[in-house]
Amino acid sequence: MSDKGTTTEFRTIQGAKIEVIRRGKGSPLLLLLGEESALELESPFVAALAEKHSLIIPQAPGFGRSERPDWISSPDDLAYFMLDFLDAEGLRNIPVVGLSLGGWIAMEMAVKDRGLFSRIALVGPIGIKVGGPYDRDLQDIWTLHPEKVAALKWHDISKGKRDYPSLPEEEVAIHARNIESFARFCWEPYMHNPKLKGRLHRVTAPTLVLWGENDGVASTSYGKAYAEALPKGSFGVIAEAGHYPQIEQPAAVLAKVEPFLA
Repeated sequence: MSDKGTTTEFRTIQGAKIEVIRRGKGSPLLLLLGEESALELESPFVAALAEKHSLIIPQAPGFGRSERPDWISSPDDLAYFMLDFLDAEGLRNIPVVGLSLGGWIAMEMAVKDRGLFSRIALVGPIGIKVGGPYDRDLQDIWTLHPEKVAALKWHDISKGKRDYPSLPEEEVAIHARNIESFARFCWEPYMHNPKLKGRLHRVTAPTLVLWGENDGVASTSYGKAYAEALPKGSFGVIAEAGHYPQIEQPAAVLAKVEPFLA
């Protein structure tokens, strides 16, 4: 399928069909979407990236229109699946942009293969434990009232609203499935791999970590600790943005990501 320079195809990896979106022109760039993949695909941030890069956007198993094999139960499994995808594509030593859950997957991939990525840009990545055993690093978004969750996720909650009655049934089903898969993969341990932080020393590529100043899911101190755990990590804050600054402040995020990738 093709639409305005975007092509969508399905590739079979380890017996599972996944949706692969390709968009733009220029040097190859792997884009690993987060749990808000539908909004991210429509965002000016992704559109702007496509003006300078040939985006390779594999929808993780369980997200978008990708199948979800039973053997995948964690971001660690997702990382191995994505490594197989890159092998099938013949891609190596390329830059990657990872968004929230996509950032976690990128880190799981990077610690497994040091030469995989040339540069890594992460926006609101999750996946590590930075505090003690009784410290709440990440808010429990599954047990709070939806209005409270929206206030934690967004600086401007209107950015995350959807008019579900007007959406095609297939899009509503994809959104529901994305939420289900996110919960399935990140429920236990809650939104982190206890071993990942101790492995981040293996990430040798320069890594930029960006954080929304008003992120209520995880504070800027969490993001800073993430960057400090990386040998070549740097950290930046995006004003007037929550957990998804790439959606709320696309120009500000792009202004930091593009020079870093260049």
